[in-house]
Amino acid sequence: MAHADKRASSNPIAAFFKIEGTPIAFVFLLLVLLFMLTAPRAFMGFRVYMSFMANVPPPMIIALGLTLVVVAGEMDLSFPSIVAFASYVFCALYQNYDMTWLALVAALATGTVMGFVNGLVVTKLGIPSLIATLAMLFLWGGLVTVVSNGASLAIPDIEGTLIHGVFAGRVGVFPVQFLWALGVAGLVWMVLNRHRFGESLLFIGDNLKVAKVVGISIDREKIKLFTLMGLLSAFAGVLLTLETTTYFSQAGMGYLLTVVAAVFIGGTSIFGGAGKVVGTVFGSLIVAIIEAGLVASGVAGFWTRFFIGLVFIVSVTMNAAIEDPDKVPLLKDLRSRARR
Repeated sequence: MAHADKRASSNPIAAFFKIEGTPIAFVFLLLVLLFMLTAPRAFMGFRVYMSFMANVPPPMIIALGLTLVVVAGEMDLSFPSIVAFASYVFCALYQNYDMTWLALVAALATGTVMGFVNGLVVTKLGIPSLIATLAMLFLWGGLVTVVSNGASLAIPDIEGTLIHGVFAGRVGVFPVQFLWALGVAGLVWMVLNRHRFGESLLFIGDNLKVAKVVGISIDREKIKLFTLMGLLSAFAGVLLTLETTTYFSQAGMGYLLTVVAAVFIGGTSIFGGAGKVVGTVFGSLIVAIIEAGLVASGVAGFWTRFFIGLVFIVSVTMNAAIEDPDKVPLLKDLRSRARR
């Protein structure tokens, strides 16, 4: 192992690709160059980039929260319903009571409480988080449909208000919400890499027994984790609402697969104990640019998931190969043959 580390440190290219998020950033740049060739009219201009930078913040913010969840060896599939519920609370309070900032606080508080309940279900009932949050996806989704009577809400007159300008306005042509997403990414990175909470999550995801031995309160940290996930999902719901000026009960469902894909494309370990926040940012951008690029290139929309799946496999394999080529059986076999 020491010899392998010494070889990696003496190789500047290998050292460069060891930097967090570098492999997936490289994949992102390759996709941009590919779409510049296949759709130059769109990708040689700035409008397509501004468009997907206006639409990517909600799923990116959710993916950042999910990265922390996966780091702890857990999963949360309830976020689409929390997005919808927060969106409904915000729209209803604005439409019926002309609230703006209080509507924002209420929406964030709603998501936080829902995340807290998710944490209690996982820790106190002992249900695996994958199953528990899948159940909560239906529970919260059904509740918001009942509360809203299945109706959609539109608040087009919120455009031009201060809250709209702060969270969904433009600086020139640059979408403000993308700055919020980058701000959340910076905070999540600090939490994971520089804060005791992040250290606890890494311990929990890596080895639960060791985490208990060092004195980490497993249930408390997991409840905090799901509560934070609920807060970030609600914030994403508000950003989505301000951008589209509408609420509908299926508002977050379109994010379910793309958010999960962004986390694992970004290099976060599915087994827990390791996470890459920078990778999640670029994973979210990759999912967004594939959708925009295929449409601009004239490829039928149903090819989108095919290419996302293909990039998913390539990215995860690339990340594993850079960490340790022997983790990829094909590469391990080729290396062993080359040594003969």
